[in-house]
Amino acid sequence: MNAPKIAVVIPCFNEEESLPTSLKKLWDCMENLSNKGKIANESLIFLIDDGSTDKTWEILSEAHKRAPEKVKAIKFTRNFGNQAAIFAGLKMINFFDVDAAITIDADLQQDENKIEEFVEKFNEGYDIVAGVRENSEEYDFIKKQTSNLFYKLINWLGVNIKPNHSEFRLVSKKVLSLLDLYRENNLFLRGLFYELGLKTAYVNYSIKERKFGESKFSLSKLLCLASSGIVSYSTKPLRIIFFLGLIVAIISFLIWAFTIFVEVGLNHDINAIEPYEIWESFISGVQILSIGIIGEYVGQILLEVKDRPRFLIDKELL
Repeated sequence: MNAPKIAVVIPCFNEEESLPTSLKKLWDCMENLSNKGKIANESLIFLIDDGSTDKTWEILSEAHKRAPEKVKAIKFTRNFGNQAAIFAGLKMINFFDVDAAITIDADLQQDENKIEEFVEKFNEGYDIVAGVRENSEEYDFIKKQTSNLFYKLINWLGVNIKPNHSEFRLVSKKVLSLLDLYRENNLFLRGLFYELGLKTAYVNYSIKERKFGESKFSLSKLLCLASSGIVSYSTKPLRIIFFLGLIVAIISFLIWAFTIFVEVGLNHDINAIEPYEIWESFISGVQILSIGIIGEYVGQILLEVKDRPRFLIDKELL
């Protein structure tokens, strides 16, 4: 069996501090795998500048000049987000006739040495090989708890995603061809690849310490990604709202019936002002929450109906 031609796809957003070191490490890793006959000599690195405002594009341009056949890059007109950048890279590497693509973060906190295991699993016949975090010491307490809560919630809602599954994954040529069938603008790649139902393997890895710069994934961005994932792949929140509304309506009717019975049937006045105020506050909270959830779905419908491009490319180094 011939060694597969691999493309490593890297989204970049303001990574001028980490890119020089990361590119060297990744280059050495791929050279080592090529010398061992694990991957083809024609394997390449494909980088996406997601609207960086620092010197990221200059670094990518210099890397392309040094090895134009091995390093390819595109630059977005503005920041379209991590999911759009990864999707763009996976779409465009089809032009290079690769056998598989591997996505990894620009800071290489994900272990690039695990690429060899990814390739081995691919050679065993797996179409998707996903990296799963073993440790999370680099995450602060709030981010860890939010991540754990998200995976529990999204699995409860019916999307059975592997916990701690990241964007560090290998996908085969078959998967790349199937991406053309997915035209939605609201991208949540972890759910998308799960939905394909193709043969999937998992490789555990440990997060490395980030030595340069800061993570571009703030808590607010992670929460937005989580919200997008839930809305994209589950309608269960809408059913929860329906049943919650039904329960509230039944309880309200029982309170009303009890009040009528006591005041009219038993001819007693009851002082229920304070309980009513608490109940009304609860009802108001439920209404606001329900409107917010419905608003998320309506907002996603609006974005899909507009059918605007997922990304716009300003420059290419191909």
